[in-house]
Amino acid sequence: MKQKVIDRVKELLEAGKIQGFVGLRESGGHVSPYVFTKAEELAELSLGDHEKSGDARYPLNKVLIRLARSYPDATFAVLVRGCDERGLIELFKWNQLARERVISVGITCPPDLAEACSCTRPYPEEPVAGDKGNGVAQSPALENIQAMATQDRFRFWMDHFDRCVKCYGCRNVCPMCFCNECSLEEDELVETGVLPTENPIFHLTRAVHMIGRCIDCGLCEETCPADIPLRTLYKKVAEIVAEQTGFRPGVDPEEKCPFNIYGDT
Repeated sequence: MKQKVIDRVKELLEAGKIQGFVGLRESGGHVSPYVFTKAEELAELSLGDHEKSGDARYPLNKVLIRLARSYPDATFAVLVRGCDERGLIELFKWNQLARERVISVGITCPPDLAEACSCTRPYPEEPVAGDKGNGVAQSPALENIQAMATQDRFRFWMDHFDRCVKCYGCRNVCPMCFCNECSLEEDELVETGVLPTENPIFHLTRAVHMIGRCIDCGLCEETCPADIPLRTLYKKVAEIVAEQTGFRPGVDPEEKCPFNIYGDT
């Protein structure tokens, strides 16, 4: 799989179609994001954790946004899995990236990673490498919580939110958090320098801001040091939006979220 990615990126670089490739590099035993600008650098390309399961996941689209802002006339390729592709689709709609300046280099997720993520579509539309396997059933976590009595469900979430140390890891790792000014840093809404954080304002504020944007990548939950089931919370938000409007992020490249149509005619 890795060689196919290397061949594709090398082709793009040598043809001058891209100025860089946002992917993962293994160096010194560590895997981290890297912008490859020369074909010879691709010898250090990684697909995550020695290609066993792709466990080393990073918000590469977020790196891409920063590059695009610094080099608006450049074209970059980016390594994408299924969730990353959903993110690109929405970032194009939110005018955070220009479609004509981004080339996707897609790979499929191995079964164990798909299982760990409860991903129903662990592959991009046109992968460069890997076979499109079957998605897996969603985790029953949401159904289990929904089956609780109202008071039990309320206590469940409050107990989890009480563990929050307000590290901002969920926001910082999220590939769909791109606001120049973050409401989670507004003293009038979420008082800074106070621990534990105001419960449940911090997480409910962020959940509202994820409406129409969350691509269900699960990075927020992986990052959370307090093991708060954030992905389940955002799944519920997405479920409500889908029931009310029929919209799901990252599915239709042309359909905008109902909350992202200001000024359209």
